[in-house]
Amino acid sequence: MANPWFDTVAVAQRRAEKFLPTTVYQQLVAGTDRGQTNADNKSAFAELGIKPVTAGQAAERDLSTTVMGQPMSMPVICSPTGVLAVHPDGEVAVARAAAARGVAIGLSSFGSKPIEEVVAANPQTFFQIYWSGSRESMTARMQRAKDAGAVGLIVTLDWSFFHGRDWGLPDLPQDMKIRSLIAHIPEAITHPRWLLQWAKTGGPPPITVPNAVPPGEPIPEFFEAYGTWAGTPPPSWDDIAWLREEWGGAFMVKGITRVDEAKRAVDIGATALSVSNHGGNNLDGTPATIRLLPGIARAVGDQIEVVMDGGIRRGTDVIKALALGARAVMIGRAYLWGLAANGQAGVENVLDILRSGIDAGLLGLGKSSIAELSPTDLIIPDGFER
Repeated sequence: MANPWFDTVAVAQRRAEKFLPTTVYQQLVAGTDRGQTNADNKSAFAELGIKPVTAGQAAERDLSTTVMGQPMSMPVICSPTGVLAVHPDGEVAVARAAAARGVAIGLSSFGSKPIEEVVAANPQTFFQIYWSGSRESMTARMQRAKDAGAVGLIVTLDWSFFHGRDWGLPDLPQDMKIRSLIAHIPEAITHPRWLLQWAKTGGPPPITVPNAVPPGEPIPEFFEAYGTWAGTPPPSWDDIAWLREEWGGAFMVKGITRVDEAKRAVDIGATALSVSNHGGNNLDGTPATIRLLPGIARAVGDQIEVVMDGGIRRGTDVIKALALGARAVMIGRAYLWGLAANGQAGVENVLDILRSGIDAGLLGLGKSSIAELSPTDLIIPDGFER
């Protein structure tokens, strides 16, 4: 058997592409429309240079930080993502990996594992919620998360329900009925290791979402819950303020790309905001989040914790984000590729790659702590910011 360990996130991605059925893999890499935002999220980091020093580096370097009251060994959070068909252990494997490496995890309302199981695997779990359904339903779902031990709430706002892809949207089964699954049989058979992995657990990957409803209600299938979300009128900032008050604890607004809305997040008393374009899956043409981060950090970074997500593949990407004002970053595709490549150990592998890269970046820049990073450590081309 080949060595399951990998040295870069790019290798994890290649292994995931080989291991996963095409439909599943395409869902992980897809971006809205032509994929312009998805591509810019990654390529923008390459436009930023780093100014290393050659002597006087610190012998020890501190990578630790605190986000939403949670101390973490390094500034990386596993972002909430939807149903994890890449591995039977899903979010529980991710939670265990994150706990083993001392970082927090966000659990999606559209996740495949119940919040109770995920919090048991990692007490540093933030529950992610969409503005979906009635206020009473949202209150009940938040109470379930509190009762389970979630330590913060993430409200995701960056989604426009548009599904166009220039390369074609993968055809996902709408439910677990035979008629829906039969078209995907050839694809599964040509990926026997993936199929065997799921066969050992008793069947194909579930597409139910146990966290999208209050306790005691029938668990909906993914597209049923998605329909409820899509059919709910979008929230106002007054609605988000109500959500924050109803939660009553650490609260992050995810999906900020504008300074004026960053200020609104401050006004409602949010603990944190994430500069995010939903990984390139919201409105195509939105600039890369790393381009938007500096202006938002300058405007509100002294009033609210600023994190960012989108395009993080290396420890030096994290270094650049921190230097431009982020307190931490959130990763999604990177750990999903690790999960596909090698389960829990693969997620740990990805986190170790990022940790090593962050540490190497601090060493090269002569810093003893991530808190010392600033824009002066980077070479920022004219016109980089948006």
